[in-house]
Amino acid sequence: IGQRARRALSGGPVSLIAMRFLHTSDWHLGRRLLSVDLLAHQDDFLQWLLGLAQDVEAQAVVVSGDVYDRAVPSAEAVTALDRAVAAFAASNVPLLMISGNHDSPVRLRYGSALFAHAGVHVRADVGGIDVPVIIRDDAGEVGFYGIPYLEPDAVREELGTGRSHEEVLQAAVDRIRADASARGLDRTVVAAHAFITGGEITDSERDISVGGVGDAPAGVFDGVSYVALGHLHRPQTVRLPNSSTMLAYSGSPLGFSFSERDHTKSVALVELDAGGAAHVERIPTPVPRPLRQVQGRLGELIARADSDLADLTDAWVKVVLTDPDRPESPMERLRQVWPHTIALDFAPEVELVSSDDDMEVLKHVTDPVEITARFVEYVTGSAPDTPTEELVRDVVEELSRRGREL
Repeated sequence: IGQRARRALSGGPVSLIAMRFLHTSDWHLGRRLLSVDLLAHQDDFLQWLLGLAQDVEAQAVVVSGDVYDRAVPSAEAVTALDRAVAAFAASNVPLLMISGNHDSPVRLRYGSALFAHAGVHVRADVGGIDVPVIIRDDAGEVGFYGIPYLEPDAVREELGTGRSHEEVLQAAVDRIRADASARGLDRTVVAAHAFITGGEITDSERDISVGGVGDAPAGVFDGVSYVALGHLHRPQTVRLPNSSTMLAYSGSPLGFSFSERDHTKSVALVELDAGGAAHVERIPTPVPRPLRQVQGRLGELIARADSDLADLTDAWVKVVLTDPDRPESPMERLRQVWPHTIALDFAPEVELVSSDDDMEVLKHVTDPVEITARFVEYVTGSAPDTPTEELVRDVVEELSRRGREL
């Protein structure tokens, strides 16, 4: 149900919603989740996205960069995008795509002049920044612009700026403002792939700070009706005080690391009214499996597999083991209860010896075997057992013997 329909049903004030479009980003076609190939699930998402666009009668779909996961994508990833682009073109739903920091602009824009005739518009270089896709609704025209990921050192001469992301983005938006003014466009949508100050990051995004300061303030976009952001994988809105401009990250449609396990993955359904005010509804995407992380001792976790941890059976699981000693064949044992366990870390629960106390004791110790034993206790939290101590003694004696022979 759209924003206008909900307000009408609730008895609240109804404003004219004139333009409806979908905003998505960070598809990362070809990416894996550790050992899991995600391409089939990404293909399912693309088919779902087209169906959604048709169901909500979207007048456009905006893809804000990182279409591929690598600058040189796999043949399978290219085929998946080819299928999606062809399907959108056949459905007459206009598609605006920009390149992200993972994409090769040259590869992504290949065939773009031809694609534009079929309603697929690619913006992957500076020259296309101020070339809008114009879409009409009952209230007039809306200009959809695309700012691809701009590496400052690569574009600063062309844009006449310094080497910060803020400067190159400001120059790009200035070009858009000038074009929109010349065309008499009061409502503008700008797709951009950038790290805007205040956004919440995860550990699956590639740093973009090479070439200067990596983030840029939201104020760069002041005056734009809606800024469709890509790069950050968590769905979120970035606030711009005292401005009608709305900036939002759609987030990635799938989780690419366990730091995203608490995200509700979604695409943004944006409704732009006649005055340029944007309203966003986040529609959850189909997620093949939830991401779950558990921590504890191996035996205790397995014992809970049929009770409070039973829901891990169908999830992709990361386990952090806290056993003082590394258990035997932990991954094999975990997969017997949770078959989709794909990550395993160790964080032993040990009470470390105080370094100050340890150093005070070592002032009075000269036996290398005892010094080594103290080190083992400091690192592991427990004194070495008899076999380990005997091994240390044998090594020390052998080294002493060799030293005497030199």
